[in-house]
Amino acid sequence: MDALIYSAMSGAERTLHAQQVRANNLANAATNGFRADLELARSQSVQGYGYSARHLAELQANAVSTRSGTLTATGRDLDAAVSGDGFFAVALGDGEGYTRNGAFVVDANGALMLNGRPVLGDGGPIVLPAHVRVAISENGTVSVQPEGEADLQPVDRLKLVKPEAATLAKNTAGFVVSRDGQPLPADDTVRVRGAHLEGSNVSAVEEMVASMGLSRDFEVHMRLFKVADDMAANGNRLLRE
Repeated sequence: MDALIYSAMSGAERTLHAQQVRANNLANAATNGFRADLELARSQSVQGYGYSARHLAELQANAVSTRSGTLTATGRDLDAAVSGDGFFAVALGDGEGYTRNGAFVVDANGALMLNGRPVLGDGGPIVLPAHVRVAISENGTVSVQPEGEADLQPVDRLKLVKPEAATLAKNTAGFVVSRDGQPLPADDTVRVRGAHLEGSNVSAVEEMVASMGLSRDFEVHMRLFKVADDMAANGNRLLRE
């Protein structure tokens, strides 16, 4: 009976966590560059003498889906999208965060920013001089057209990374980070499309179907709790009689 309780209890917890992950994915189905979370769990035997036959579902850190979203032309000079695998890099305190969202802006000091975070280039945060136009090339080079001049002049190059999916996680701000907390090296093979933005890679249909399946799973776990309670009650009655 108690072996059943372990499975039902941990299974219900894992199902609730999975529902939260799916709900967050659905909430960000229209967020530019959003990467869907993948909830992970594994079977773990209960530690202790005599408990080896009891198993529970152990939650693990969520993984990040690296499936590409749809690219949409915006015509805006400061917009950029990664074509294929890869991420843009932004400064996060003493570390780095990574994102597929390329809706950049320029602040009052000329710094290239994304959601309040400095965008990183080869030489650190990118700062643009006074200009009338900005262009982002396929290899991530950011160029500007200074006032009174006709030609574009390169300023810096976006830091682009291409890590393995298994090495990635998300922080509380929603940025992708490396699991070991170390900055990722730049990768020259990553390609960029200027004046484009990438949509979320969340499939609303897949998330809805998964959510319905998880709801049924939770109902099964609740029935298992009831079965375990009935078994305990019947056992106690037999002992009394």
